[in-house]
Amino acid sequence: MNPDQPSADAVSRSLEPDAIVTPNPWQRLGQFTDARIGLGRAGISLPTNRSLEFQLAHARAQDAVHLPLEIPRLIEDLNQLTALANAPQIQRLHSRAVDRTTYLQRPDYGRRLDEASRQQLSALDAQPADLAIVVVDGLSSLAVQNNAAPFIAALLEALAGDGPDAWSLAPISVVEQGRVAIGDEVGELLKARAVLVMVGERPGLSSPDSLGLYLTWQPRVGLSDASRNCISNVRPAGLDFAMAAQRLHYLLREARKLGLTGVGLKDRSGETALEGGTGIQNFLLS
Repeated sequence: MNPDQPSADAVSRSLEPDAIVTPNPWQRLGQFTDARIGLGRAGISLPTNRSLEFQLAHARAQDAVHLPLEIPRLIEDLNQLTALANAPQIQRLHSRAVDRTTYLQRPDYGRRLDEASRQQLSALDAQPADLAIVVVDGLSSLAVQNNAAPFIAALLEALAGDGPDAWSLAPISVVEQGRVAIGDEVGELLKARAVLVMVGERPGLSSPDSLGLYLTWQPRVGLSDASRNCISNVRPAGLDFAMAAQRLHYLLREARKLGLTGVGLKDRSGETALEGGTGIQNFLLS
């Protein structure tokens, strides 16, 4: 045996991931974020396992866009909420986008109801209500499937504490192939003072199941995003349901007080003093 030739054990150890991957000093920060930082390198390339993780995340994001929403299961989940036992029947609606391909190619079709859905809501002859909740598949049915019912449960629990100022609810609407603005038409037809659109957000490579909340006061067709307030990244690994419900509850109370949403309504739910007290806190001045 040539003494200058490495042994089989040495060669084997050199091929182990820890031996061939050059670590990155930022790697330890990965425990605090889902972002891809400090991945290390193998030669001039990413380590194989990191490259495979990226491909898997990309595939999950694609699946989240194209996976159809299981409407019957979602409606069953909503009906099982104790607080909704006496609520009006859940309405199943559809946008003008007849299929997923049309939805992705024609965003304008996803912003309006098809004629059958318009007639369905008009036939309800709904009484005016304070809030209409609209659940929309959006760009991630996974987000809606997993997070819509638990969030609504948390929201109803928060709203229950309003006592004499309790919010009356319009029938809940579940819309297929919809976008945010479709809530304006639904809210208008249901004669709601405010509409909450819960929609699957565009998937990220670390968040294929992110739910977005869009609140609009006095909804009507033709409003722009400047008329809405948004709460994003609602999911167990992001903004949890209880915290998201608290923030939305604050926005609802302020919207009713001011008679508006959007750029004129600021989310100050995270401040230490929301009413009375010492007013707005600014760490730069303390």
